[in-house]
Amino acid sequence: MKQALTITKLRKMKQNGEPISMLTAYDYPAAKLAEEAEIDIILVGDSLGNVVLGYDTTIPVTLDDMVYHSRTVARGARHTFIVADMPFMTYHTGKETTLRNAARLMQEGHAHAVKMEGGAEIAEEVAALVRAGIPVMGHLGLTPQSVHQLGGYKVQGKLEKEAQRLVEDAKALEAAGAFAIVLELVTEPLAEAITSSLSIPIIGIGAGRGCDGQVLVYHDILQYASPYHEKRFVKTYADIGTTIRSAISAYVSDVKTREFPQQAHAFPMEQEVLLRLYGSGGDSGTANDNAGQKQAKETPASAADAAQGGGQP
Repeated sequence: MKQALTITKLRKMKQNGEPISMLTAYDYPAAKLAEEAEIDIILVGDSLGNVVLGYDTTIPVTLDDMVYHSRTVARGARHTFIVADMPFMTYHTGKETTLRNAARLMQEGHAHAVKMEGGAEIAEEVAALVRAGIPVMGHLGLTPQSVHQLGGYKVQGKLEKEAQRLVEDAKALEAAGAFAIVLELVTEPLAEAITSSLSIPIIGIGAGRGCDGQVLVYHDILQYASPYHEKRFVKTYADIGTTIRSAISAYVSDVKTREFPQQAHAFPMEQEVLLRLYGSGGDSGTANDNAGQKQAKETPASAADAAQGGGQP
């Protein structure tokens, strides 16, 4: 049976040059399929706001949302390392609040670790969580919870000052005790430099080929959306959206044309049960007729017996 990875094993994977695979999942069937495909890490991302809940950003996602979806994922992937996002404004508000909110994701959501967006500014909160026994994964580069402050979904690390800040933030998270960091939409040379300068795993999404691992969104690799918007940093492996839409359209057509259900989809009943059930009543003419015909056939024999002196020997 597959055993969930641990922080120690993840660090050894980096040391051995073994790439780390990570994928989002938001419900039981997705998590179960991901585990069966032997994914290393499942991220219950607040990206569920975009791909599951129908929001334009991740900002409306609540802690209750994350606890609920993390718990369903944990039921589907019992032998996989699960990281749950801490949503908007569940940290940055003091250590006590951060600890309490992270504890809910661990106790109620059954996550093995939490993920937080930000660098040096959250280092103290990261350190507090680690001291309390809560593993923390960092998230730098494009941080979706700060999308309005960043001015949109833009590649990070193009300018020298910006790149230097990302390097410093990554080192601050490592020093605070983060066991890994996600780099999102970061220039490839910068991501490679950060990866080589840190001892903890760096997992990229739109950060090029030099990271220790990769993470993508479940709905992106499967084109499970309508309409699906192509992303440069995503490789899709199936077009599930078109398959699902076509299947539902075929079902609607079959219902409208009475092609479904057919006899093969129906369940029969024993004729005797049907007769007893509808043996009388306005809609039971056939059953009553059958019963009458049976009685008529038996009457002549009874009369003949009586003419011969009775039916007993």
